[in-house]
Amino acid sequence: MFWRKKKTAESRSELPPDQAPIPGILRWGIDHPGITHSLPNISRENWSLVIDGEVEAPLTLRWKDFLALPQVEVVSDFHCVEGWSVLKQRWEGVLFSTIQDRVKPKSVEFAWFECSDGYTTSLPLKDLQGGDVILARRLNGEDLSQPLGGPMRLVVPQRYAYKSPMWLTRITFSRRDKLGFWERGYYSNTADVWRNDRYRTDT
Repeated sequence: MFWRKKKTAESRSELPPDQAPIPGILRWGIDHPGITHSLPNISRENWSLVIDGEVEAPLTLRWKDFLALPQVEVVSDFHCVEGWSVLKQRWEGVLFSTIQDRVKPKSVEFAWFECSDGYTTSLPLKDLQGGDVILARRLNGEDLSQPLGGPMRLVVPQRYAYKSPMWLTRITFSRRDKLGFWERGYYSNTADVWRNDRYRTDT
């Protein structure tokens, strides 16, 4: 396994609009209600991630394959659309850009994400290029627990946390965008934390 420590980009000193700090990320199904009655229970031995769509080299990763990719550490703030933030969280895993470079997307602009609990979301590729966008397997020095999306989740710090899907199973690169689980309802599809961009305005 390769390892390089990723220095964090210089961050803004203030919280995004209408956010308040709390000590730790709320645990799904414990501190925060989930979207299903029970959480996905995925062992590392049975874990896999499919990366497909309009790419030159589709890929299916098992856990050992994921660990063999270049590993990084990033420190970033975590912002929930409900108004709470957790500052300076230390994530370890694989940069999204590493995955993108491996599969070589064609002329696409979006990535679609599917999760074990049925959750879905999408993001423009331009939002996934930052050096702090990570497929995370560890948080603050510990393996990522099941209620926080373990064994692996996506983390996109500059977007509200519903754009950081947990229990990720598939990434599909596409020319067209689709609305995910919350975006089909009342949350914004762009979810920019610094613009207070929480809710859909086209409904």
